[in-house]
Amino acid sequence: MSSAGKWSDNPALNPRIQAALRRVTLTQEEILALNPLVVQRATGLSLSDVQSLRQATRSCSAPQTALLLTPAVTLSSGCSSIDRLLRGGLPVGGVTELFGPSAVGKTQLALQFCLSVQYPPEHGGLDSGAVYVCTEDMFPSRRLQQLISEQSVLRSDVPLSLTPKSLSDRVFVEHAADLPSLLSCLTRRVVLLLSRGLVRLVVVDSVAALFRSEFEASDWLQRHQQLLAVSSALRRISRQFNAPVLCINQVVDLMNPEQDQALGPAPSSFGPALGLAWSNQLTVRLMMRREEGLLVRGDQSSTPRSLQVNFASHLPSADQSQGSTASSGQSQGCVIIGVWREGLRGEDQSQQREMDQSGASV
Repeated sequence: MSSAGKWSDNPALNPRIQAALRRVTLTQEEILALNPLVVQRATGLSLSDVQSLRQATRSCSAPQTALLLTPAVTLSSGCSSIDRLLRGGLPVGGVTELFGPSAVGKTQLALQFCLSVQYPPEHGGLDSGAVYVCTEDMFPSRRLQQLISEQSVLRSDVPLSLTPKSLSDRVFVEHAADLPSLLSCLTRRVVLLLSRGLVRLVVVDSVAALFRSEFEASDWLQRHQQLLAVSSALRRISRQFNAPVLCINQVVDLMNPEQDQALGPAPSSFGPALGLAWSNQLTVRLMMRREEGLLVRGDQSSTPRSLQVNFASHLPSADQSQGSTASSGQSQGCVIIGVWREGLRGEDQSQQREMDQSGASV
């Protein structure tokens, strides 16, 4: 709905505000979603006028806002094994962290969600697009195209007539080279895409990269403030638009307390970066790591990965977990997955697991 028209002529609005609205193309949703300072610059109004405008907009747009925030439960990954672990997929309306070592498959799983979100709700999607914010590496467009070409293999349960067309056109890519750019992207561009209904999934890859490159040890207070600003923006986006937010996180090495006089980190011992302040903002924390052995399926083979739930109030308790536990905390559930041409899939009976040369089992 355009800002011009009946709602801009609301008698509760000052005539000065009504005149300003007729000069711009902001929608009701954008008035509510955008930062008040952004609305102020766009309209030329004072900050107090903007606050009055937002209050009046809430009153006259409640039905539309309610429609925009129609709740959904989860966003499917497209893999039944992963969805069973997550009780349906990513929680809609929460911030999920996925952490693990480099090249373990975190980005590929994020791309998989970017395609899954485009499917209709009856097939686990949200019938919308995704925005992918890159902070360190270039967007993996080649792998995205490969996943798109193999969708009929991964999503064999979906009739071809219901498979979304032009899947790549609904994945919006943003790049943020520093923290101001990231905050601006989250509070402006991402909010704009969400308010217009173009996307329902937000991916940040990775959330830790800019904090590691921009701060020295002595800058801990400024780092903490910036971290809270980013996490608050992500939580606000998730709550306001009832949208799943997926943040890929890097890892830090953990010291092994059982090693006497050890000066280095213990092998394969790691935890998520950014510390407790960041952890408190999360709804779900997932961990990916490589496991020993080999998965074979047809002409493809893959090093097995474990996807583990470190915490999530709505998922199985720790005593129901399978496999090894994470070094950063006890797991709430685990599934073994392989990386295939069509994406990440859980192990099933058609897959054969081989021993490595050491004879250790997966």
